[in-house]
Amino acid sequence: MVIAFVAGATGYTGREVVAALAARGAAAVAHVRPESSRLPEWRERFAALGARVDATAWQPDAMAATLAALRPTHVFALLGTTRARAAAAVRAGGPAADYEAVDYGLSVLLLRAAAACGSRPRFVYLSSLGAGGTGGNAYIRARNRVEAELRASGLPFLIVRPSFITGDDREESRPGERVGAAALDWGTRLLGALGARRLRDRFRPRTGRELAASIVRLALEGREGVVEAEQL
Repeated sequence: MVIAFVAGATGYTGREVVAALAARGAAAVAHVRPESSRLPEWRERFAALGARVDATAWQPDAMAATLAALRPTHVFALLGTTRARAAAAVRAGGPAADYEAVDYGLSVLLLRAAAACGSRPRFVYLSSLGAGGTGGNAYIRARNRVEAELRASGLPFLIVRPSFITGDDREESRPGERVGAAALDWGTRLLGALGARRLRDRFRPRTGRELAASIVRLALEGREGVVEAEQL
């Protein structure tokens, strides 16, 4: 039986991954921060999908104990932040929520807990287009470091590097992103019409539901290694 722990489950792609897993009959466990003001709401939403919620604190020992008890077959790391969220956390006087703390720090905390849990789960990491090289901005550098630690972990893994992820069903308001996605979508359609299908597929924007369906399918089929945007 597939037992899947999903970190980042309340995000745009994460909630769709939980839904796709539950639809396939997997025992899906959606992680929600224990301090989330929306925890009761998420419990109801995920229960309606046939999944359950876990609210383990983001502490190494706590997360390790949760995964050791759960013994998952798959662990999905779909974590990420934005500069706006990081700035808001600073203004609120809360803990750091930048790329170093979230995209790298929490992903690696989860990876180490998965490696220690004893069930040797497949670790599914949502990375980004442009990762895997050297240099890059802070966002890409954080993802490069996670990928490097994942390769060295000894766990079976799947790294997915999508392009733009957006859609009208996104709860968080990002008008600039939607304008950019619309322009990119028009550009990729033009590339396709001109015969540049690989470039079209590489840069085509995807909705959270589209991306989640591909991630879950590949993970449950046993795909390993790196999957680039054009392979989704």
